[in-house]
Amino acid sequence: MKNLQKHRLAVFASGSGSNAENIARYFDGREDVKVVLFLSNKKNAYVLERGKKLRIASHAFEKTDMEEGRILQLLQENQVNFIVLAGYLQKIPPEIIQAYPDKIVNIHPALLPKFGGKGMYGERVHEAVIQAGEKESGITIHYVNEHYDRGNIIFQASCPVLASDTPSELALRVHELEYLHYPRIIDKLLKE
Repeated sequence: MKNLQKHRLAVFASGSGSNAENIARYFDGREDVKVVLFLSNKKNAYVLERGKKLRIASHAFEKTDMEEGRILQLLQENQVNFIVLAGYLQKIPPEIIQAYPDKIVNIHPALLPKFGGKGMYGERVHEAVIQAGEKESGITIHYVNEHYDRGNIIFQASCPVLASDTPSELALRVHELEYLHYPRIIDKLLKE
């Protein structure tokens, strides 16, 4: 029987993987799109457990696996043609960026170009937004290039930053935006 899956996605995550699971569930049952791999640079990341529960091949890897081309090989063996970063905290090497031009997307928990770059992830971002006195924050979905958080912006959505916000409270509102928009924007990109 012919493979009907036009799009085969790999999701890279370094932590819990709630966005990865949300994306996989969004596309579950679709004939044209399938999440085929969850990949993590941390062997104890909960995203790997989520993958097993969802019956998605899940692999932890070492930095050397990335540097020596084994991850690119794994992507190619699984016929991956689109890559999603969902809380993945390492730089994607040039070989993979070149193999997947404009086929790698990331989500950042702030309105880029502000509060991006190396080391700006998770609570650190929300702390910086609050300390800067920003009135709004949100999410940025962007293409991945050789520089942290500097690829072309695809989509942004915002939420208010309240005067009483803690980083955890702001994170909850930002996560809601991630869960709502990330799968839909990926779907839209795949249809273009």
